[in-house]
Amino acid sequence: MTTTSPPIAIPRPARPGRRASSARAAGGRWTGWAFLAPFAVVFALVFIAPIVYALWLSLFRNQLVGGNAFVGLENYVAAFGDGAFWAGVVRVALFLLIQVPIMLFLSLLVALALDSGRLYGTGFFRLSIFLPYAVPAVVAALMWGFMYGTRFGLVGNLNDLLGIQLPDLLSPSLVLASIGNIVTWEFLGYNMLIFYSALRVIPTSLYEAAAIDGASQFRIIRAIKLPAIRGSLVVATIFSIIGSFQLFNEPSIMQSLAPNAITTSFTPNLYAYNLAFAGQQLNYSATVAIIMGVITMVIAYVVQLRGMRRAD
Repeated sequence: MTTTSPPIAIPRPARPGRRASSARAAGGRWTGWAFLAPFAVVFALVFIAPIVYALWLSLFRNQLVGGNAFVGLENYVAAFGDGAFWAGVVRVALFLLIQVPIMLFLSLLVALALDSGRLYGTGFFRLSIFLPYAVPAVVAALMWGFMYGTRFGLVGNLNDLLGIQLPDLLSPSLVLASIGNIVTWEFLGYNMLIFYSALRVIPTSLYEAAAIDGASQFRIIRAIKLPAIRGSLVVATIFSIIGSFQLFNEPSIMQSLAPNAITTSFTPNLYAYNLAFAGQQLNYSATVAIIMGVITMVIAYVVQLRGMRRAD
């Protein structure tokens, strides 16, 4: 009887080429992190750290007796029952629903007119419409605020010259519309440039095919141009939503011109600013800022989700 011994597995020598490729891959990963590190450090210090600090502040309350005390979510409960805060939120929401569609529609209209190729001096019009965006918001608010005045501005001069009584644009019932006019004047050119850039990259073959089919200009706009710039429309809408909820410069500057119309809680950002630097309520101000950040993020995300879904 003969016995056979089991075969002995001989380990296969590792291929030097594979080991070297693994080492190169690991080295490549570290090289990527090395390139990313400067941005990551700046991002953590400039974006993440202030949010974490505001969250930490919102969990405390500075009291006369006991100093800075941990109160958990009590500041958030107080904010949800704060009528002044929610009045400001409703005001900027109304501003968003009226001013943003008007501004985007006018921007789109101007971009389509410039892209039509039927205007003379396109470069001059494009630069002239974009120029207000280069004006600082503080300067724009001061300039328009003095024009709105019925006693010292352009409206007042017209009243004296013509012997009429134009509406007071700084009154409580009209001041929000007056601010909307300033914001539209400032950002119409910026949004126009986004739409115009998107229109310029549409392939000319689509226009040639539409011309062969005998499509009218309105048909070309509806079937080719608007679907092609849908992504740009979504981006401009998101930027406008974020800007509306961050409304601060214009009401802050015009508050001295219309103190009866623009209160310290006119917008949530103005409310948070006055809480922190006039009322010394840093913890509650941080709470208001965190809630507004969450509201803005949720609305912008929903708009982006619905806009991109329709684009698909």
